[in-house]
Amino acid sequence: MSYIEKKYKQKINEIFEELPSLETHLVRLLERNSVKVIDEVAQVCAKFNKQINLILSKYYPEIKEMNDKLEIKSFLKFYYDLIDKLTDLVRNIENFQKIDPEYYEKLIEFIEDKENLIHGKYKLICSNELTAFYDPTARANLEKIISEKFLAKSKEYFTFGSLEEEIKKIAQIAGAEHVSISSVDDSMKMEMESARSLIKYSVSNENDTETLEKIGKELKVFLEAKEYFALLKPGLIITDALLFSDIE
Repeated sequence: MSYIEKKYKQKINEIFEELPSLETHLVRLLERNSVKVIDEVAQVCAKFNKQINLILSKYYPEIKEMNDKLEIKSFLKFYYDLIDKLTDLVRNIENFQKIDPEYYEKLIEFIEDKENLIHGKYKLICSNELTAFYDPTARANLEKIISEKFLAKSKEYFTFGSLEEEIKKIAQIAGAEHVSISSVDDSMKMEMESARSLIKYSVSNENDTETLEKIGKELKVFLEAKEYFALLKPGLIITDALLFSDIE
């Protein structure tokens, strides 16, 4: 095993060791059976999404040992499904503002059954995928396809329409009266060198700082879940996401 493979395997293991604390926090949120925890659930989901994407895009491609690949892929499949289930929960709450208590219970059962799923169902699926493509070239091509699909899927987090439409929708749901998106000028690039777009939002009551902060935080979580940088300032966000200009 090469030095880089050992190093990246260790990095992957460190991330997997950190995630159970998020799972514990998530279970506590779900046990409240309340739509009021939606913002916190979305934040946890974004953190899972960010960490799993980091493994898949940076560390996993360097892993060559078949047993290591099998173990890592089994964990990734569990978290992929968890992210998908959490995203579905958030969408349903946003659309209906009411969820059957059984929905929360099933999610908790899924999380608590993590070890059995990883070492049973997911390991079997991953083993079949890897052994079916024992040819090195074919397997390499398959890994590339799986990685690209996973990353493409993760970009759909909270997405119903275009990125601009989602930004406007999230801001309005959080209480924004006006939302505008424009390209940044040179002064903004001094604060964020990679800045591409500026998102401005306002509320009917200029003194309602609580709502302004809520809007900013929700947009920041949304953008970071899609792996964009977001610099939050009063009433605006500077981001490296390339958005269309002059959208009102």
